[in-house]
Amino acid sequence: MRLQYNVIKGYDVCLNITTYIGGTDMIEVLREVNPHLHVQSVDSEAFRTFGRVLSDFPYEQMAELMKETEIPEQGNQYVPSKEELEAESLKAFVENSYYGGMPVQIGYCNGKNSALGGLEFHKGSEINVAITDFVLLLGHTNDITNHTYDVKNIKAFFVPEGTAIEMFQTTLHLAPCKVSDEGFKCTVILPEGTNTPLEDAQKRQDPLLFMKNKWLLAHPEHERFMSLGAHKGIVGENITVAYSKG
Repeated sequence: MRLQYNVIKGYDVCLNITTYIGGTDMIEVLREVNPHLHVQSVDSEAFRTFGRVLSDFPYEQMAELMKETEIPEQGNQYVPSKEELEAESLKAFVENSYYGGMPVQIGYCNGKNSALGGLEFHKGSEINVAITDFVLLLGHTNDITNHTYDVKNIKAFFVPEGTAIEMFQTTLHLAPCKVSDEGFKCTVILPEGTNTPLEDAQKRQDPLLFMKNKWLLAHPEHERFMSLGAHKGIVGENITVAYSKG
């Protein structure tokens, strides 16, 4: 593995290393450049605590619709619901196959993120569709104590392009982390109304409730969350995910 990694590092330009090696080797490379994390696959037994892979998801249709979305030059762009992604047949399939007929919204999160930043959870599963490769930093709501979460419990999972996953409502998560300079693209599917604004009176009901159906524990280094009054609930370093730059 070391020899293969050195060969990859020898390329003159920065390219996504998955162009040259398969998903299993990609995980090994991520492990090598992230000794602070034990990066695992979403196909592993370890992921079953947090979610499952949706092998019957109509990925090609979703990927075609996502071509119209862009990766921002800096930061992340999250759109809770985008009409162009909510094709009638696709939306109906998702609602009937994964949400028991309940209405959903289909949006996206594209960006250049590499850090934890915080952790959120919802009432109801979230589906992520990997339009590019990325890494997710995940936790479990059972490890929240007195409205705080210690990053020593974080687990890292590699999600390869072409994969759709369901994350259970007990899974703590936030934005994906990129594994190339280009950034990441991720379709985000949630119960309808999630991540939309709350009334001030509603916010006072729970210190973690940040938006509708969005409970958030923020890392103190996340300046935007802090400026918006999010609960400072992450204890420990603001974990970052490194990647090979060619």
